[in-house]
Amino acid sequence: MRIPGAISNQTLLKIAFAGFFVVGAAAFAGTRYFAGSTGVEAATKDRPLAVQAASTGEAAAQSVDLTEKQSGSLKIGPVGFRDFETLKTAVGTIDFNEHMLVQVFSQYPGKIQKAFFNLGDDVKQGDILFTIDSPDLLQAESALLASAGVLELQTRVLARATQLLKAGGSAQKDVDQATSDQQTAEGNFKAAKNAVRIFGKTDAEIAQILAQRKVDSTLLVASPISGRIVARNAAPGFLTQPGNAPAPYSVADLSTMWMIANVIETDAPAYRLGQEVKVKVPAYPDKIFYGHVTSVGSMIDPNSHRQLVRSEIADPEHLLRSGMFASFVIRIGEPVRSPAVPVESVVREGDGTMTVWATANRRRFVMRSVKVGIQQQDGWSQILEGLEPGELVVTSGAVFLSNKLLLGAGG
Repeated sequence: MRIPGAISNQTLLKIAFAGFFVVGAAAFAGTRYFAGSTGVEAATKDRPLAVQAASTGEAAAQSVDLTEKQSGSLKIGPVGFRDFETLKTAVGTIDFNEHMLVQVFSQYPGKIQKAFFNLGDDVKQGDILFTIDSPDLLQAESALLASAGVLELQTRVLARATQLLKAGGSAQKDVDQATSDQQTAEGNFKAAKNAVRIFGKTDAEIAQILAQRKVDSTLLVASPISGRIVARNAAPGFLTQPGNAPAPYSVADLSTMWMIANVIETDAPAYRLGQEVKVKVPAYPDKIFYGHVTSVGSMIDPNSHRQLVRSEIADPEHLLRSGMFASFVIRIGEPVRSPAVPVESVVREGDGTMTVWATANRRRFVMRSVKVGIQQQDGWSQILEGLEPGELVVTSGAVFLSNKLLLGAGG
């Protein structure tokens, strides 16, 4: 018979088994707790030497240990000082120096008879570029011959009147009149002579015209400067007018060229006359051309919001061509001396921070967050914060250490 409220043997066995299970679980958990709190190094020492686990603390998570062989594959050097220049860069195009670009016209209209130079030829100042048949020159030379004849006549009249006056065969007024006429003829002759000289005729050529009593309507047009023919429109039979385009020839002095750029509005206050300029063109990637700023625009383009900056570039070898694409660098301030590391030392992390790997014993490498100023100037980066001069840093292979740390933390 079952007594009400009594506990059966089966129920007692279940209670005892449950209590034993709870006690055993608590004992097992306690063992794991003490092992976890006192055996950090034991838990991590079996991991690869390259990376210590993040569980050892923040300092260990930002450092990497390498073997001697692994360390030997890196380049390590001290943080030094270098001079960093404040530079501005922009792009532009090469053009002729318009102060030394001359469009050669004849002074008077006429028909071209001969053209002596072709496009690309080098000429010297005074070389004859072309000749024209000039009606104006013909008229001037004819006037010269006529005035020379009148002068010769009036000179003889004056001489005859003077002799008659001495012999008593004429009055003084006749001599005075002859003198006046001779002086007028002499003035007209000098004016006619100068008119022919304006056409470029020399005194020897004028003397030859007077001696031979022969006019020559051929007008010689010479180059006013030394340079290169950059445009030719001259051809026999071509009618030319002074100042009417196209010019028969264009001559440019190529010893200097212009580099014309339109810089962004925010950089406009940094540019001043006389600043040094270094220019590179794709045609000569290893060559630097030097010059200086000669003109700074006085207005900002309302459409592009850019300002014109023009520089004069020395080109003694005549390598540059008008229309070439160019990039230039302008120094806008005095150099600043700062701590510096090679460009390869600085690693941009995934979150955008800049880091450098420093070491004291060439085996343990610690990641340092740094503040970088000027980047990639002659292969060096300016360090504003995070490193001190003389500290040893990885100069080649820093990316390898960052990747090793990342893979170790993920693993």
